[in-house]
Amino acid sequence: MASAPLETALVRLRAAQAAQSAPTLDSRRQRLLGLRRYVLAHRERFCEAIGRDYGHRSRHETLLCEVAPVLAEIDHALAHLGRWMRPQRRGIDRLRFGFSRNEVIPQPLGVVGVIVPWNFPINLSLSPLVSILAAGNRAMLKMSERSPRLAALIAETLPSALPADTVEVFAETGTTGEAFSRLPLDHLLFTGSTATGRAVMAAAAANLCPVTLELGGRSPALVCDDADLPGAAERILDAKCLNAGQICVSVDHAWLPRASVAPFIEQARSIAARRYGSLDSPDLSSIIDARAWRRLVDLLDDARARGARVLPLLPGAPMDEATHRLAPHLVVDAPADCRLLREEIFGPILPLLPYDRLEDAVSVLREPPRPLAFYPFTRDRSRLDRLLAEVMSGGVCVNDTLLQVAQPGLPFGGIGTSGMGHYHGHEGFLAFSKLRPVHHASRLSARSLLYPPFSRTTDRLLRFLLR
Repeated sequence: MASAPLETALVRLRAAQAAQSAPTLDSRRQRLLGLRRYVLAHRERFCEAIGRDYGHRSRHETLLCEVAPVLAEIDHALAHLGRWMRPQRRGIDRLRFGFSRNEVIPQPLGVVGVIVPWNFPINLSLSPLVSILAAGNRAMLKMSERSPRLAALIAETLPSALPADTVEVFAETGTTGEAFSRLPLDHLLFTGSTATGRAVMAAAAANLCPVTLELGGRSPALVCDDADLPGAAERILDAKCLNAGQICVSVDHAWLPRASVAPFIEQARSIAARRYGSLDSPDLSSIIDARAWRRLVDLLDDARARGARVLPLLPGAPMDEATHRLAPHLVVDAPADCRLLREEIFGPILPLLPYDRLEDAVSVLREPPRPLAFYPFTRDRSRLDRLLAEVMSGGVCVNDTLLQVAQPGLPFGGIGTSGMGHYHGHEGFLAFSKLRPVHHASRLSARSLLYPPFSRTTDRLLRFLLR
């Protein structure tokens, strides 16, 4: 059963939604503008709270990867919301004449729940909120237990930045997540692991609550033999080092032509040394906590014990247990049964997988499970077209990494074990709207010709309809 505070909040939000079931364009715009002012006013407090939750989190990474994308999402919604809200004209019923018309009206669902992960807790709470508010809904946010300081800050400050009874924020108390999943919400968005996503979906099914699941998976990079290798190394390392690799769309592993492996390693060492220098760099974020840090160290130990070469990319100490710091690592010659090649890594560790023929790599990449992202590096358009046709994933970024999630005009979502449903931009507005079909009948109709007793006129009409 859901806890009393959750149930009380849901009842209160439902009553507020019933009192204003179809917010006007101006009302929605004012909510989005209020959210924009809130994000700008609290950006430094966000950086401080997240830094304390992580132990150390680069301030610049928080501003670039959390605050800036939310602002871009708001600005995109403000620019297009009027068009998104317009009724859509649809085809005309061939049995009706005169002023008969069909249309689809996007209407608010009601109260939407969001279960927020710890890795980008501002982006992954407020970006969905943009779509939820744009669609005219109210929201309940459940923050992660690994983000206690940020959760407290948002719970204290966000509700007052919006009209009364628009959003409720809850911290994790140990049982809140399960109870939240069992609420009879009008839609539920979950971002997190595939295993937890299954549990969330099963809990929501009891209320037939529709879900959008943004999960993860082992997202690959594929470097072709015609690619710009230094550029590919730069951008793959960017994905692996940003937020210490704790990103659902990070490059999990990289396929390389066998002859390119050694040059890639040299490029990676040079890039890491130039960007960070050492493990103490203020631009290198910590692993979120001791449990996650120990898991990553165990993955490296398992690979090393099975004969893989483990290559730290920074001089000096490669890790620090006290601060949960971990230098970026490359892993070469990892056996297929090691944990690094079976689990989503979610850290600054990059296995390199050599191939002799592109077809060999593609044959592996075509097999399920399908990842959240795919990163092909090639300058050959025909080759790219083939890769896009044969390798399925939630999204694609060509000759770069991560940028597909920073485009507010593009939908974001997985496929299969990497997720279901989309949001961001127009797709976010649609995800949290009911596309309600409405038929406006005319006074003149040919339907009467289809009522018994049937006649030759009916036969002629059927021939017209079935031609």
